[in-house]
Amino acid sequence: MPDTTIRSNTEVVLIGAGIMSATLGLILKELQPDLKIEIFERLDIAAAESSDAWNNAGTGHSAFCELNYTPESADGSVDPKKAISIAESFEVSRQFWAYLVEQKKVPSPENFIKSIPHMSFVWGDKNVAYLKKRFDALQQNQLFKDMVYSTDFSQMKEWMPLVMEGRDASQNMAATYMAMGTDVNFGELTRSIFNYLDTLDGVTIHYHHEVQKMKQREDKSWRIKITDLASGQKRKVYSKFVFIGAGGGSLPLLEKADVPEGEGFGGFPVSGQWLKCINPEVIAQHKAKVYGKASVGAPPMSVPHIDSRMINGEKQLLFGPFAGFSTRFLKNGSYSDLPFSITTDNILPMISAGIKNIPLTKYLIDQVRQSTEDRINALREYVPNAKSEDWVIERAGQRVQVIKKDEKEGGILEFGTEVITTADGTMAVLLGASPGASTAVSIMVDLVGRCFKEETKTDEWQKKFKEMIPSYGQKLNENAALSDEIRKHTTAVLKL
Repeated sequence: MPDTTIRSNTEVVLIGAGIMSATLGLILKELQPDLKIEIFERLDIAAAESSDAWNNAGTGHSAFCELNYTPESADGSVDPKKAISIAESFEVSRQFWAYLVEQKKVPSPENFIKSIPHMSFVWGDKNVAYLKKRFDALQQNQLFKDMVYSTDFSQMKEWMPLVMEGRDASQNMAATYMAMGTDVNFGELTRSIFNYLDTLDGVTIHYHHEVQKMKQREDKSWRIKITDLASGQKRKVYSKFVFIGAGGGSLPLLEKADVPEGEGFGGFPVSGQWLKCINPEVIAQHKAKVYGKASVGAPPMSVPHIDSRMINGEKQLLFGPFAGFSTRFLKNGSYSDLPFSITTDNILPMISAGIKNIPLTKYLIDQVRQSTEDRINALREYVPNAKSEDWVIERAGQRVQVIKKDEKEGGILEFGTEVITTADGTMAVLLGASPGASTAVSIMVDLVGRCFKEETKTDEWQKKFKEMIPSYGQKLNENAALSDEIRKHTTAVLKL
């Protein structure tokens, strides 16, 4: 039989049509307009997995309210370093999105970003003491200077009436408040970027295509074998650079690439569910993102929060997420994903990480065993007067926490985002979860610098970086005037 395989040559292949690939693709086309890019997505639309609005918190992760970014040390101190880094990264995202709006590369910002206060809320003497220390550590920094702290019941009731209704005013409670928080529909933003990319010369997007094999050739280029899932048509693409940004599907693809940098990596999947409010009167009462403290052993994606959201043009109210365990790496994945990901390279790190994370295992087992009544009771810790008939279960996204080899520990479980780049700069792979989408622009700018080193040094690329991200090369937390100027500008452009 004749070989009917379609063959093509390109300069960049992006695998996965989520926020990461969209961001990288657009940055590269801005830097080099004649670049040829092919994008392959297993599903039939963009942003259907982690980037979809129902599959993530939609919080513009700026560390204003997320307590897991400021853990309390053994000596009782709170280190703000990670929170500052995440806040810096989100400011970079805001600048890039403002650039896209100004250049009319994406539609009105109201389609994907809204202004909403970010709050942290705790109760009990120990937690209140911690929140005050966190506030003191953050508020002295430029990016957090507008944070407000309160233990006043009437003030907290004004900020979040739904959360305070039905509470005992004598209980020891505290909250922090940041007026400039945001709610981001990353699914809408991702699809807007892909819609724009699809209009550009040299960009081809293939939906319903699955990558089967990858092999690096002697000239360092990559041969990628792909199947059109609708027609069965086989395709071979030869590319100088490959980015794997397939969410939970990235780990199996990294294993297929068989690069030394990918050795020892494993993944631990965590599923999620929301409680979604279906009572419009209750939904209307809450106008904030209120984050609390996670349970002992809980992964960061399971930090409880009561969230006012805008999804598909409708105001929503969600609580959760509740974690669970599934062997799938994607919401639309296969139950064989986890067992098939275990190799001789990563089995020892995975076993080691598993032994060291018994509290996480116990936590997930407890979460899986929860009844609807248990979940409503958890909700009532945040909304005391919640009625079970006002809430239904909504399936959330699937996350794969990174397990990697460690010389001292054997294997460690990472809860952040991990970027792997090959020594020759021809491949980059993104693994992990939160804060992910919110910091996509910083992650991709850093990735470009690592994989396109010589081009990044050129005056042309440096000038373009500064055009897209005015603070490029500078730290806003260390420059009050620049920080105020840029925040004022992005707030106006993004209509926040």
